[in-house]
Amino acid sequence: MLRLLQNIGQLATCPADNPQDDAGLVNDAALLIEYGQVAWAGPRDQLPDLPGDIATHDCDGALVVPGLIDCHTHLCFGGWRGDEFALRLAGASYQEIAAQGGGILSTVRHTRETRSEDLEDKARHILDDMLALGVTTVEAKSGYGLDLEQELRQLEIYRKLDAEHVIDVVPTVLGAHALPPEFADNRDAYVDMLCLELLPEVAERGLARFCDAFVEQGAFTLEEGRRVLQTARELGLGLKLHADQLSDGGGAALAAELGAVSAEHLEYADADAMDDLARAGTVAVSLPLASMYLREPYIPARQLMTHGVRVAVATDFNPGSAPSFHLPLALTLACINQRMTPEEALMGATAIAARALSAEGHIGSLTEGCQADLAVLDAMDLNHWLYHFRANACREVFKAGWPQALSPAAHDLP
Repeated sequence: MLRLLQNIGQLATCPADNPQDDAGLVNDAALLIEYGQVAWAGPRDQLPDLPGDIATHDCDGALVVPGLIDCHTHLCFGGWRGDEFALRLAGASYQEIAAQGGGILSTVRHTRETRSEDLEDKARHILDDMLALGVTTVEAKSGYGLDLEQELRQLEIYRKLDAEHVIDVVPTVLGAHALPPEFADNRDAYVDMLCLELLPEVAERGLARFCDAFVEQGAFTLEEGRRVLQTARELGLGLKLHADQLSDGGGAALAAELGAVSAEHLEYADADAMDDLARAGTVAVSLPLASMYLREPYIPARQLMTHGVRVAVATDFNPGSAPSFHLPLALTLACINQRMTPEEALMGATAIAARALSAEGHIGSLTEGCQADLAVLDAMDLNHWLYHFRANACREVFKAGWPQALSPAAHDLP
């Protein structure tokens, strides 16, 4: 079946191999979809001859962009942590809150106590609202179970959501997120469990595409992170790494050394590590919502790009340090606080985010042969969309060429 999107005021094609500052913008454009893929995209006056019975869709002068890709979230969790928001505003640091039993371990307690049905329902509602913002692919990490059964439970929920929800859910195992209290006096035993039990089980059952680890003071050491990720690589999982978020701990260099597809956070990465990332082709994943909520420095995106590193933009959606899944807001913050241009930011949430999921050339672009995931935005052009922030400018979403019913309003989440 052929479908023609016409009367597009501006089309962002976001070719996978373009420089980050070139989102492939086309004014007065059209887009042809066939069998769920982009068959042609370009200026309307260059549209090829088409059959008379083609289905047409009038975009009414709107901005059309690839479906947004949130390549770093912690989607499945129990409870919320609004009390910590007040503590941080009163001056408590991330590390101080964690030392008092808050932070990640607080969410671990709530998640372990929450029924699977309730965790799934909560995550499903969040996906509904993300879709309404124009998001069509979401990476989702475990890491709030921190034992064999609970980590597998989170990943099973992601498998079910991926099968049933229109959004593609890309699962990542993050057992090395924090040290659970039952292993507080035996770190080695917990890392053994991850490497000898959890990761082999995840790989055998195909429950994750990637493995991540949080290398940071108060989380896991470089040596522990290296062991976990090397084990994951040997089992056929792709690698990601939470790196240099709160200090320069060498995580970025480790990500490059191991050939990780992405290094996430990087607020404190040094210039040598940036060169390492560029040589390895590792994507830097910027998380401006976390920087805003934690009042930490924003990732030096301009410096990273100067060193030749591609920079993705994601939300880090989680109940503590980034309790928002609003990816368009993250893009506006990336422009304002990370000195990224609108084209650089959009590439970071489309073509480059796809690269951070090893899916470039399949999603994240509106070029011939790519899956026709796209968002129709109520904006005259890309600059206007990211400069004129609104609760939601998304009019319509197409997934694999098909228009989707969108959530009319935010859900009241438990």
